Amino acid sequence: MVIRPQQGYGLDDNSASGGLMRIAYGDLIGGVSGDMFVAALLDLGLPLRLLNSELHKIPALKFELKTSSKAVHTVRATQFQVICAKHESPRSWKQIRKLIEASKLTGEVKETGIKIFSRLAEVEGKIHGVPSEQVHFHEVGATDSIIDIMAAAIGCHELEIGAWKFSKVPLGRGVTLSGHGPLPVPGPATLELLKDFRVQWTEIEGETVTPTGAAIISTLGTGFGKPSSMTVEKIAYGTGQKEWPDRPNLFRLVLGTDPAGWQQEEMLVIETNIDDMNPQFYDHVMDRLFASGARDVFLSPIQMKKNRPGVLLRVIAEPSDKEKLAQILFAETTTIGLRYYLVGRLILKRTVQTVKTRFGNVKVKVLEEPNGEKRISPEYDELKRIAAAKNIPLKILREEVVRSFKK
Repeated sequence: MVIRPQQGYGLDDNSASGGLMRIAYGDLIGGVSGDMFVAALLDLGLPLRLLNSELHKIPALKFELKTSSKAVHTVRATQFQVICAKHESPRSWKQIRKLIEASKLTGEVKETGIKIFSRLAEVEGKIHGVPSEQVHFHEVGATDSIIDIMAAAIGCHELEIGAWKFSKVPLGRGVTLSGHGPLPVPGPATLELLKDFRVQWTEIEGETVTPTGAAIISTLGTGFGKPSSMTVEKIAYGTGQKEWPDRPNLFRLVLGTDPAGWQQEEMLVIETNIDDMNPQFYDHVMDRLFASGARDVFLSPIQMKKNRPGVLLRVIAEPSDKEKLAQILFAETTTIGLRYYLVGRLILKRTVQTVKTRFGNVKVKVLEEPNGEKRISPEYDELKRIAAAKNIPLKILREEVVRSFKK
């Protein structure tokens, strides 16, 4: 049956009132795949007509969306299916990125989709020993997987979910067939995507988590394990085609608001003490680290053993970027060892917007205070570029941006 929008699934208008941030907790009861994730979003309130309309903004993809309701051990859940050609030629990461970039989707949705596929390309490249740009996807490059990933990106933004948390990830065992032939379960890509995240080994014979599902949750997730404190507003269930003997094959989404009004994230700190490197090289090292995804990099003077002056180089990043950033530190510095540990952080909710001024458009970060009030932080590089091009003082431009935003 072709999907029709289901009545009564919409979120209430006041569900995130008072400036509170909306958060979602994904409970991987039986695991997760791309279609299970999207099914839960639809069950949560993502309008079906809107999803179908948005997905058709991606050029050259031919598909139909289907949904159904299924009782899983008496729990009503939603199933989601993409109907498309069964046999397609593998698509390269370059081809998929061009498809997304050429679409008429919003910039935020494109960015999220590209970020998920970038993680997949990086992992596949590592497994097969080729650069990520040369990766060709088989199952993940098919139309249904592209739709699953982009539907997940659309749903995240349409439902205005500010932060994602997930439970421990249950992993099965055995062998599964793929475009590369028989592969162990969990698949190499799935396990690589879940590095540094909390997993739970089970006795299930079968693939509980697919590469698409792993890519989505590892890209969106800011924490894995116990749920954060939240005011629960809505609960949704997505299910797949498989059935497990010892547990329901359900992916449960719990939607709520964070009473604190800020976002909680789990980050990774990588640090090292250096006392024998040319200080001119640090600028290059920092540039490479930031280009590879580091959230922050900073240097602190320290006094080391035997009274040698040194530098503490510290990197803050997402846990999934540990290996990539460690490789840069070993290659570009004189260090012979690194320390790393997980830390929690609280950040204000933020979005990127464009402010129109008499000097042109300027990108700014819009920060939301816990009380709901908003303030902006103009991007320095953007201000610097425009000030130089217009030959105006940077401080005059910044004042103009702030005035224009308030208007």
